Amino acid sequence: MNIALITNSKSGNTAQLARALREGFAVSGSAPICDIELPDAPDVSQLEDAVSRALAADAVCVGFWCDKGSCTGGVAKLLERMDGKRVFLFGTCGFGGSQEYFDQILERVKGHLPQTAELAGAFMCQGRMGPGVRARYEAMLAKNPTDARAQALIDNFDAALAHPNVDDLEAVVSSAVRALCL
Repeated sequence: MNIALITNSKSGNTAQLARALREGFAVSGSAPICDIELPDAPDVSQLEDAVSRALAADAVCVGFWCDKGSCTGGVAKLLERMDGKRVFLFGTCGFGGSQEYFDQILERVKGHLPQTAELAGAFMCQGRMGPGVRARYEAMLAKNPTDARAQALIDNFDAALAHPNVDDLEAVVSSAVRALCL
């Protein structure tokens, strides 16, 4: 099976999942893999190149980072062009810890696929955030030391530092191989 692996990664978390997928597909015998790095705001030629390469593959894996509860505009534009394709979505987000939250994000991202596309599967996990995010949360807590929400955000930030972890990497590979290679 020929798989296009499209990755949009801001902090490296989604790229880490993509590396695990690349290795997992190679082990399962699904190749060649067409690797495409998609910027957040691709120009017309970048988007057209990614779309044409993805449409030439048997299946498409699209990785994204969570931007305001969904994917970036570039990923949305790409997904909208996946007519008739078998698609596996995978992504990371800083806030997490709840499969329900991940499912809400995946539903919004899935909404960009045309009705003719087949969503073969999806995976989402928590990912590390940059130190500037923690600084913003700490500033919120410094303004109001009893702010339970600010403390919860800091706790989530600290929990996210361990992700994606080995379990996340194994889970994305298992999900994708099961969805696309059987």
